Amino acid sequence: MTQPKVRWGVLATGGIAAQFAADLALVEGAELAAVGSRSAESAGAFAERFGFARAHGSYEALAADDEVDVVYVATPHAMHFDAARACIEGGKGVLVEKPITLDLAEAARLVAAAREREVFLMEAMWMRMNPAIRKITELVDEGAIGWISSIHADFGLHGPFPAEHRLRDPKLGGGALLDLGVYPINLVHLILGAPAEVRSWAHLTPEGVDENTGVLMGFQNGAVAALTCSINGESRNAASITGTEGRIDLPQGFFVPREFTLTRPGLAPETFQFPFEGSGYQFEAAEVQRCVLAGEPESPLMPHATSLEVMNLLDTIRSEIGVAY
Repeated sequence: MTQPKVRWGVLATGGIAAQFAADLALVEGAELAAVGSRSAESAGAFAERFGFARAHGSYEALAADDEVDVVYVATPHAMHFDAARACIEGGKGVLVEKPITLDLAEAARLVAAAREREVFLMEAMWMRMNPAIRKITELVDEGAIGWISSIHADFGLHGPFPAEHRLRDPKLGGGALLDLGVYPINLVHLILGAPAEVRSWAHLTPEGVDENTGVLMGFQNGAVAALTCSINGESRNAASITGTEGRIDLPQGFFVPREFTLTRPGLAPETFQFPFEGSGYQFEAAEVQRCVLAGEPESPLMPHATSLEVMNLLDTIRSEIGVAY
């Protein structure tokens, strides 16, 4: 039997939208239906480049397109809420780029809107759909490395970025935390859940966004997590999950891994490899399609509750480090 089609719309035409659109070609049943941009010229060029059937010169027109089933929202952070809500009100399923919104209040309103309209909604935390990450959670659940005692993860970009860059613009949700810190935080949340306590520190740019941030989390069961994110220094961008019976090491690019190493006492290190084509966005697109075709309003791999819990953590950290958008 042929795979049923899911008609995709892409909202915005920047770099991440282009990577996602390219990976859609790897997803069976994905139909490139329409693209929307604030510029008709940009929408037309994007549609021609990737093979979308229609181009809309506004986000509103895409949200109203009756021949679109689900929309990927790829705008800067500060525009996520309005763009996603417009699509939800247009009856579309929505995959909204991380972070789902700028704060918990907006995220809760978006979830409520999707539930009221009975349409699919998922935050695009692609790391959670990655095959290597899913294998890691399976190993952890099976007790392969025993009780998890600690997680260490870092994500830093080289920089420095000029003052006008979006990563330094508080109006766009700039700073290291929402762009980069969400990955270490999501990894920890995936393995250990929500922490009992959080302690954070950051150095801020003159614009008031965090450029170098450290987060320490403590969990009720005694586990700890130490995380950093930065836009002024390229770190290892790696992660380690340590347990009483072994350790799992994720190499550089831990947020989109193609392999990891399992080390246990008395045994040779074991490397698990998961080669794949494309950039890795196809896995979240495939999960969206599975849910939409099954009539599921949310994904068990990235449920609404997870997005809300992580956004609550981000709000807590921002409060501690003194960042406001």
